[in-house]
Amino acid sequence: MEAPASSRGGGGPASLVQVVMTEVRHRRAVILLAFVAFVSLGLPDGVLGVAWPSIRATFHQPISRIAWLLGAGTCGYLLSSFFSGQIIRARGVGELLVGSCVLASGALAGFALAPAWVALPAFGFIGGLAGGAIDAGINTFAADRFSARIVNWLHAFWGVGATLGPLLITAVLAAHQPWRVGYGILAAGLGVLAVLFTLTRGWWQLGHDSAGDPAPATARVGESLRQLTVVLHAALFLVYAGVESTAGQLLYSLFTEARGIAPPVAGIVVGAYWAALTSGRILFGQVATRVSRRSVVRIGTVLAPCAAGLLLCRDVPVIGMGGAVLLGFALAPIFPTLISLTPQRVGPYFAPQAVGFQVAGAAVGSAVFPGLVGLLARRFSLEVLGVHLLAAALVLLALHELGPWRRPRPPQ
Repeated sequence: MEAPASSRGGGGPASLVQVVMTEVRHRRAVILLAFVAFVSLGLPDGVLGVAWPSIRATFHQPISRIAWLLGAGTCGYLLSSFFSGQIIRARGVGELLVGSCVLASGALAGFALAPAWVALPAFGFIGGLAGGAIDAGINTFAADRFSARIVNWLHAFWGVGATLGPLLITAVLAAHQPWRVGYGILAAGLGVLAVLFTLTRGWWQLGHDSAGDPAPATARVGESLRQLTVVLHAALFLVYAGVESTAGQLLYSLFTEARGIAPPVAGIVVGAYWAALTSGRILFGQVATRVSRRSVVRIGTVLAPCAAGLLLCRDVPVIGMGGAVLLGFALAPIFPTLISLTPQRVGPYFAPQAVGFQVAGAAVGSAVFPGLVGLLARRFSLEVLGVHLLAAALVLLALHELGPWRRPRPPQ
């Protein structure tokens, strides 16, 4: 971070120490705030599933109407994440984060106060806009300014938020409070985060913007989409997120409905899958300090097909369940480490747009792949899940190892 103007130049060793200490405090504060932001990103993701029975009872809606909320949120998320690079180009990361948190707080407050069902998809769309922008903005900054270890830990904190969200709404309902109270608490929390981002918005400058240039030289949407490396990176994220989301959403159904495993056991296995994903990011964050980031991604992309292959073993249930947990561990470092690799792979000129495309691609994969497997399972059987995960993991490995990763040149 840039040191305060009053402490630059002259002053001798004492002044230099003061500048260094200021830089260290700023960096720690930014990292801490980024951790909090990732927890806040994960919180709403797990809330809807627990709150939905109460929400639909309030508004007298069928269970299928949850698709309206999910679809609206996904559309908003895609729109804002895809164009986040353009927003960063115009306004900077700091203002993007402030505006997004204000939107997120307003959307959650809208859920808490909604007088009729018709308002919820609209607020879901606004919440998706906010979530996509926060996700892309924080990841763009993290890729530019943080090490691979910190980026992996940031994404582990998303898992913390995704775990705490359902616990929060469960506690609210267990206390015989309406579901609206839970959304009100989340709205207040995002409001506090918006205030924190407002107070620190000058700290969220990209590296090539550290001199205070209000309009850093970054690519436009069109010229970024013409770069093969940028498009390939987005494809990697699409396939990765498709594997992660499909496994997380359908493993329980595979174990209980197709293989006759007791629901409590299947629930523990799925929980262990997510726990392995979160703890793996903490572990691989430390590994990334000793080996190259490309090697860390390679470990994950090689392990993932092996784990998916174990899932195909239905005759020995413990092997299939072990494969599920191993898959979570294998996937752990791929998303965050690829994010941290983006500026190196595409250069700082294209990086803000590339990260936005990657986050948008992940949203597409998370939405499309589970639905596709669901359609195939209805036609054949749930055992198609293992085949799909193996095939997708092999595609992920091939994309990473065979892709022509040529760093594009920015215009002169």
